[in-house]
Amino acid sequence: MAKRATKSAAKPIYVLNGPNLNLLGQREPEIYGRASLADIEKLVAARARALGASVLCLQSNHEGELVTWIQEARTMAAGVVINAGAYSHTSIAIHDALAMLDIPVVEVHISNIYKRESFRHHSVISSVAKGLICGLGVKGYELALEAILADISK
Repeated sequence: MAKRATKSAAKPIYVLNGPNLNLLGQREPEIYGRASLADIEKLVAARARALGASVLCLQSNHEGELVTWIQEARTMAAGVVINAGAYSHTSIAIHDALAMLDIPVVEVHISNIYKRESFRHHSVISSVAKGLICGLGVKGYELALEAILADISK
């Protein structure tokens, strides 16, 4: 049964994707799978509709553009799902922008970052996220969306 949207869910959930995620389905499919970013966006949008919510999916290879969208989310979004890609491990700017939010943030990684190179084992944005989902493939995006909707409906 579809969940009825709450007043807070009238605003979309921002689903932000960072560098190289525009090449999903082509880039290292043995790690990231065969789903394209467009496939993920359709999956997340369908799940949001089923739950009575909406999403705004955005992707950029540019750190500053991601920061701008995070700042915009302060007033325009009910929550943020973010896969910052490699910026997860390096971007203090994205960390600081996320730290300013008073809406739920869930960090997502398609692969299990802890089973990969050691430089991927630390995320500078995890400390400002409500939760982290990694290693569950594209299903992680749906789970992050559900976690945010559960949080805002409290």
